Amino acid sequence: MEHNQGDIKQVTQQEFAEQLRIDFTDPLILTRALTHRSYLNEHPEALEDNERLEFLGDAVLDFVVGAWLYHRFPEMPEGNLTRLRSALVRTENLARFANSVDLGEVMLLGHGESEGGGRERPALLCATFEALIGAIFIDQGIDVVQEFISPMLESATQQIINSNKDKDPKSTLQEWAQSQGLGTPYYKTVSSFGPDHAKSFEVEVHIGNTAYGSGIGRSKQSAAKLAAEEALEELNLLY
Repeated sequence: MEHNQGDIKQVTQQEFAEQLRIDFTDPLILTRALTHRSYLNEHPEALEDNERLEFLGDAVLDFVVGAWLYHRFPEMPEGNLTRLRSALVRTENLARFANSVDLGEVMLLGHGESEGGGRERPALLCATFEALIGAIFIDQGIDVVQEFISPMLESATQQIINSNKDKDPKSTLQEWAQSQGLGTPYYKTVSSFGPDHAKSFEVEVHIGNTAYGSGIGRSKQSAAKLAAEEALEELNLLY
């Protein structure tokens, strides 16, 4: 029996829904979530692209991720929660979520977009994932969205935190200062004490004319690292 492209895509979408373990009440909303505007241009019989669902899904994700972080880290300061949420919903991370459920394979793309590598493009994967979240929210409600995304958030959050811990504090402070237009931090040895064979150094880190942190160590390098860590803590830049 011959199948046209629409039939093949519809079967694929059903398999996709089963893979997600979501029983859509309205299968057409899943089709809409997967429909890129380039497909709509080539298939006038398609009713709507996924841009409105993308808009909704973006808002739903902000709420769900924020609520998840709030409960997951009850002692974490607001500034750190905000930075974690931003990291979790940025394009590259949502594209990874999309790839984890093989979303690229079932996206409905125009021929040119598909041939041009659209199924692997992070921005397109991110947008379609947001549309999928919008569709799940409309069809199944917020609880199912939370159940669907929570395992992804747990894994991604741990990776983000571990990556931040592994990063050199001096590099992190420099990246922040430059992103704020404040220039490059500089380190000033303000004192040294102890015998020559066991000397200690106190180092301050300055950004502009302001001292942001200080540290004491057996070497100027270790003292500078501690000063950078203190500055990051003062700035609420440590998770």
